[in-house]
Amino acid sequence: MTFANGNAPLDRRSLSADLELALRLADVADALSLARFRSADLSISSKPDRTPVTDADLAVEKAIREILAAERPDDGILGEEFGTGGSTERQWIIDPIDGTANFLRGVPNWATLIALAIDGRPVVGVASAPAFRKRWWASRGFGSWLHDGDDEPRRLRVSGVASLSDASLSFQSIQQWDEAGYLDRLVSLSRSVWRDRAYGDAWSYGMLAEGLVDVVAEFDVKEWDIAPFVVIVEEAGGRFTAADGSVTIAARSSVATNGALHADVVAALRH
Repeated sequence: MTFANGNAPLDRRSLSADLELALRLADVADALSLARFRSADLSISSKPDRTPVTDADLAVEKAIREILAAERPDDGILGEEFGTGGSTERQWIIDPIDGTANFLRGVPNWATLIALAIDGRPVVGVASAPAFRKRWWASRGFGSWLHDGDDEPRRLRVSGVASLSDASLSFQSIQQWDEAGYLDRLVSLSRSVWRDRAYGDAWSYGMLAEGLVDVVAEFDVKEWDIAPFVVIVEEAGGRFTAADGSVTIAARSSVATNGALHADVVAALRH
């Protein structure tokens, strides 16, 4: 999925309604997922790719799909658990629980990810992490925002760090990079930055948009893992591409930065 028609004008009124719907979907997802988090009777199974899925993943995506079928019947859906259906001109991209492995172990670093893509370009994004009491969201032209606990929502801005030697990098996991054949380049990049950590999953991108980290990069990611963060990061002033610098969410890799560091990071991954 490439970002076609990236400069096509958007209907701001329609986009505002889509964002409002995405936030309501996140409310429903939070209620369902939190009720199952750290539950003693949580049902866990393995998908054909050997990744785990819980009854909470299935319930959240099913609930979101039912609401979208009622309120946006002409829109398509791409979901992690139930696949693709309908139009790709307007397509909702859903990860019911990003960080399922964390969820089933009781680790609070997980989130529901909801995006709307128009002609392949993400234009609305919501990442809701109820165990952290955090929610990041954005839509094109309306900025990027965070609701953190009981605080009032605040607009986000990426950091102003301009040198890799001053940058904080979140790289997700060593195993990802090793399996992708990029481990040597990760080690080299880690030697170029001020600090490296594997915060992981949605939290890394959220902190990038907040200006708390400066670079996030990972491999073996699907569209539903990253779609909302394209909007959230870019509306906060950052950049989001695949590892080779291409503008797509289908390359199974991602590089998100504060913008100032983007060319240097992509160049480091090419060598």
